[in-house]
Amino acid sequence: MQQPTLKSIIGMLILLICTSSLFAQQTPGLTVSDNGRYLMYEDGRPFFYMGDTAWELFHRLDREEADQYLENRAAKGFTVIQAVVLAQLGGLNVPNAYGAKPLKNNDPAQPNEAYFEHVDHIVSKAASLGMFVGMLPSWGDKWKQNEGGESGIFTVKNARQYGEYLGERYKDQPVIWILGGDQNIKTDEEAAIIEAMALGLREGDNGAHLITYHPRGPGMSSDFFHEVDWLDFNMFQSSHGARDHDNGLFTRHDYQLKPAKPTLDGEPRYENIMVGFYNQNDPKHLRFDDYDARQAAYFSLLEGACGHTYGHNSIWQMWAPGRDPVIGANVPWYDAMDHAGSFQMKHVRHLFESRPFTLLAPDSAFVLDGPETGGAKIKALVASDSSFAFVYSPRGEHFTVDLSQIQSRSVRAAWYDPRYGITDFIHTGDNTGMQTFTPPSRGRGQDWILILDDATRNFPVPGQDSE
Repeated sequence: MQQPTLKSIIGMLILLICTSSLFAQQTPGLTVSDNGRYLMYEDGRPFFYMGDTAWELFHRLDREEADQYLENRAAKGFTVIQAVVLAQLGGLNVPNAYGAKPLKNNDPAQPNEAYFEHVDHIVSKAASLGMFVGMLPSWGDKWKQNEGGESGIFTVKNARQYGEYLGERYKDQPVIWILGGDQNIKTDEEAAIIEAMALGLREGDNGAHLITYHPRGPGMSSDFFHEVDWLDFNMFQSSHGARDHDNGLFTRHDYQLKPAKPTLDGEPRYENIMVGFYNQNDPKHLRFDDYDARQAAYFSLLEGACGHTYGHNSIWQMWAPGRDPVIGANVPWYDAMDHAGSFQMKHVRHLFESRPFTLLAPDSAFVLDGPETGGAKIKALVASDSSFAFVYSPRGEHFTVDLSQIQSRSVRAAWYDPRYGITDFIHTGDNTGMQTFTPPSRGRGQDWILILDDATRNFPVPGQDSE
């Protein structure tokens, strides 16, 4: 085989650099929509936040494993990967896959270049696949004060220095900053540390990236920071307490606040985590399944969330045999990547992106009759121009809607199956009267979305015409 010449190697390097620069130029940053409800690309296109919690990604996986994970997530339609720089599970004192720790002397003002070169690779790989990294500068235990373990390494001064360092390093990459890391603010000192880190990020990246806050669950960023200028959108954690927990109530709370800011669930019930964290040593204990993960997505989105985050108990911790499992992890991360719930998140995104979803707003008056409480609760979104509507029936229970709220006299109705992303058309009729719809099946795991369209608009079929 002919060996590459120096000229050919230089040529390939130039091509790689040009390709990387071109991608950066073609990947605009994100901003908030004019109505304060959704996220948008800076070029005006709507951005659907479809996240995955990969908290230990930087810390535990090597580059080949990280590439495998990211390629899997890109193929499943995820748009944001949430990962932590100073990770939860020994993030300061347990080295990464290449033997590097993130900080010298556990000092946030002394980042270790070898560790951040690995972070660079993962961020660049995600960018090449069209995904943003929801980057948490630190898990919350690191900035908490006087709690032992790895706590107390941050001060107001070094938090700002660390924020500036990260902001400068990743200012040209598709990144979303997520402060907090599963902790709430309890003292003025802690609030000042988070404020300093946020301002450092702003100074380092010249305001190029959005910032939010991931609280301890169940909790909301809006309880601490809703009115501060640096918080671009809200995030809540509905957590892992119970089946049928209506995380849409968090969305509804944030939706009513002023000024209007987008909101989403950054950590709902994880697939395959033990319900309520109970009896973690019992392999037979009840675990959340794909339906629980799917129901959480639609419960929140149908209240007006700007997107959603999926999670799996094995993936957030990148668990594999030989590591101590947390909260009963029992499936290697590389097998868990293909559990049913993650496939179904692509169908969530396809449904919303098949229509101008930034027009959608929750409308409780649209549904005239149907379950109003519990796991069967009916929820609806209606476009502001009345051109289409979504109605979610989590248990396949029948419901009644007022068809006159769809603008056109000709209304097309269809059922969307959230398990497989399949659309079945029902009929096209007049927009008069009150119509009762009965989903094709009923019971736990038999959720359905009714799509009502202005038939003259010829909206595409979700997951088919929309791609």
